[in-house]
Amino acid sequence: MVASSSAVVLIVEDEPLIRFNILDVLEDVGHVALEAANADEAMVVLKGRQDVDILFTDVNMAGSMDGIQLAKRVRAMRPNIGIIITSGMVRLDPMALPANAAFLPKPYMHDTLISTIDSLMT
Repeated sequence: MVASSSAVVLIVEDEPLIRFNILDVLEDVGHVALEAANADEAMVVLKGRQDVDILFTDVNMAGSMDGIQLAKRVRAMRPNIGIIITSGMVRLDPMALPANAAFLPKPYMHDTLISTIDSLMT
């Protein structure tokens, strides 16, 4: 699969193997992939880069906030950024998500992640 347009995606995932796998998949289809192990690292990346198009975050992770809190902070800071939240532990109602956001339950197919990124970019 090839992305319909290139996006800068910030991957926030505390499990290194999952994070590296997603990074490889996204780069293979033409996206620019950035990474952070937790929300605190993600906030540092976001403060240093204005070109992030998509935030892709897990819900459960160590640090000062979880993925849902991170998504809310990012939405307040950057209303135009696309947000994808994923979890294998909780299920979020897609209707409860803010505009330009999506929920992907784990496990998800890589094609589903790529098509979700594409849909948030259009």
